[in-house]
Amino acid sequence: MGKGGDPIPDEEWERFLREAEAGSQGAPEEPSARARMVARRLAEESGRPEGWRAHQPAPRRRGKGWYAVGLVVAVGLLVVALAPGRVAGWFGGGGGDGEGAPLAVESKRPDSAPPTEPAGQQPTLKQPFKGSPAARWGDGTAGIGVPAARATGWMSKAQVAQALDRTRDFLAESSLDPGVLGGERPRKAIALINPHQRDVQDYLATAFRSPSRKDDPLLLFSRFQKAKVRLVGNVVKTRGRVTYREGKRGAVEVTTDVTYVYPVVRAAAGSDEVVRTIVRREVVMSWDDPAKVITEPGTFSLVSYKVDTTNGGCDTLTGYLTPAFGADRATKSPGDGPEVDPYDRSKSMDARMREAGDAGCGTASRS
Repeated sequence: MGKGGDPIPDEEWERFLREAEAGSQGAPEEPSARARMVARRLAEESGRPEGWRAHQPAPRRRGKGWYAVGLVVAVGLLVVALAPGRVAGWFGGGGGDGEGAPLAVESKRPDSAPPTEPAGQQPTLKQPFKGSPAARWGDGTAGIGVPAARATGWMSKAQVAQALDRTRDFLAESSLDPGVLGGERPRKAIALINPHQRDVQDYLATAFRSPSRKDDPLLLFSRFQKAKVRLVGNVVKTRGRVTYREGKRGAVEVTTDVTYVYPVVRAAAGSDEVVRTIVRREVVMSWDDPAKVITEPGTFSLVSYKVDTTNGGCDTLTGYLTPAFGADRATKSPGDGPEVDPYDRSKSMDARMREAGDAGCGTASRS
């Protein structure tokens, strides 16, 4: 779309592409996630790290043990495993589990972590969020705060509203869609990513075929191996918010910071031990001006993405979240990293990673 919402004529679009290929001055640029990397400086600096907005390269950090903590190019990845005996639940078919009135949607970063629930409350098939702060969180996209639209950068108010709607669509298709959670390829979510962002397209092409630490689909998508894990109920609890500002070249830069709580059981018939996998993702996307950046209508370019996972597996690199149950939890040794509260949204993802430093594995204080 052009300025004011008018579609760009085919002749203009072809001219943009020709000029871009020829390197003409003023031609649209091809976006690169590698040019928009998460800053490393989490362990090296004592003060606030240089943010991802600075677009500095991020050296890779290899995790070890059951909880992995790592940063890869253009991606921040923090995986937190659960301490034995502290695992609880996830999904649910009934909203709040009778544990208080639902919380208002999050509009700003909270000042502190949610209060600790009384001891001894274990999740069940009927109440998979029992004993968890998520019992009062919103269901699906209802738990994600989206701000009012205003004219920003190259976009009118109506165009910003549409970009925010599509941003929420991406969150739903990548982290809430039942088929994707069951292991299907997130085609609808991928369709919203700029196809001209070559490094990201290379990552997507590799991640589902040959998952690795660098090319891991879990960096952007939540997936369980259907043959091993079954979701409980039809509700994913969420808490988070969307913010936006004017970015480079007049783009509308949208930041999403959302925590998803998934209750699961083993796929085997008759399984009733409910555990929770908790995933917090910060995804920054750029809704670019097609007069300045090579893009397609209705798609965004990825700026950065960071992930913090509790009870999703560590160094398994299968492309699926792999929660631990019962005896598996009991045999896992405690992590060598700091204790982490997966429900604490008072700290930014940068702060969470800075605290983790170079430790290989952390320990979740609750689930």
